[in-house]
Amino acid sequence: MTDLSRLVDDPAAWAPIHKLAGTLDKALPGIFAADYAERLDAARRRLRETMGSFAE
Repeated sequence: MTDLSRLVDDPAAWAPIHKLAGTLDKALPGIFAADYAERLDAARRRLRETMGSFAE
């Protein structure tokens, strides 16, 4: 990460951005996993089962 204090000298202003960056760091590797398509299909099936007739 770059030195953000050069732009805004208030660390509280950057807290949401740091939180978002941390969330993306944890979530993004999953979409590059070799079995991502399979996991996505399984999640869609679970959603359809949960939604029942609303999914149609």
